[in-house]
Amino acid sequence: MRIWVDADATPKPVKDILFRAAQRQQVTTTLVANQPLSLPNSPYLKSVQVAAGFDIADNYIVQQCQAGDLVITADIPLAAEVVAKGAVAIDPRGEKYSRENIRQRLAMRDFMEEMRSIGQVSGGPKAFNHQDRQAFANSLDRLLSKRPTPRPSGN
Repeated sequence: MRIWVDADATPKPVKDILFRAAQRQQVTTTLVANQPLSLPNSPYLKSVQVAAGFDIADNYIVQQCQAGDLVITADIPLAAEVVAKGAVAIDPRGEKYSRENIRQRLAMRDFMEEMRSIGQVSGGPKAFNHQDRQAFANSLDRLLSKRPTPRPSGN
């Protein structure tokens, strides 16, 4: 399992949780963004800077992820693509995207986008808070606890 992070819109507290989890669980975690990222020094943390542009980071993640990988994103179309490939996806608030709920989430996203375009709804999601951070950490822990324990390197 590898973790892929749609890093441009991922809140800093979520990145911090991921940095600690990557080290603790010894899982390669790759943050993909269209700007340079500063990461702690760890053999388990990597960053990929892609060109600026619509869906460039998303397309990179879709191309690179494999079945069984974990993708962190708030982008519902990206989540739909990686779930279709057999990856697991969760958003920065800890909500899991699945084959069972992704169509409904896409439909709701499209509906809300249309409502915003005609002025019926304004604003975006509520501010990221401590409860969201805790929900993400709990969801990540549940998912990582299901993977095999890494073996220590050496003899």
